[in-house]
Amino acid sequence: MSRVARIPVALPKGAEATLANGVLTVKGPLGTLTQAVHPGVAIEIKDGNVSFAAADETREAKAMSGTLRALTSNMVTGVTKGFERKLTLVGVGFRAAAKGDSLDLQLGFSHPVVHKMPAGVKVETPSQTEILIKGADRQRVGQVAAEVRAYRPPEPYKGKGVRYADEVVVLKETKKK
Repeated sequence: MSRVARIPVALPKGAEATLANGVLTVKGPLGTLTQAVHPGVAIEIKDGNVSFAAADETREAKAMSGTLRALTSNMVTGVTKGFERKLTLVGVGFRAAAKGDSLDLQLGFSHPVVHKMPAGVKVETPSQTEILIKGADRQRVGQVAAEVRAYRPPEPYKGKGVRYADEVVVLKETKKK
């Protein structure tokens, strides 16, 4: 059995988990998330805890029990607290503005870049050079942050571009004569 799967996922106050037709559903104050359950994983919901175990002794079932436990833990955290990624813009004239469900970016191109947010993901711009991407689904928040960063990743000589707030860009030295 996976070492990760041995630890049950505690359901905090306000979160509720149900298992029906091979789909695990977690509801909370910030929304509802669902995850398909692998047939080799046995799930038990009781006393405010969700427990995972491999249904058989195959290597795949043991691995999937830990994977499903980690995904469920992220779902519970997402519907209770939520997830967020912070991006910063580094460069002269680089700015961002949130307008409804889209993000308008000025990244030094001849045209503005408009990124439409998917359902369940919200964007805020506390300042012109900061972007906050929030949502209940960790995977979706991370994917949207990666897509926004991909418009202009930090370049290695001056460090200009879109970067994660905690990212460290190692600058290269310019070529000498």
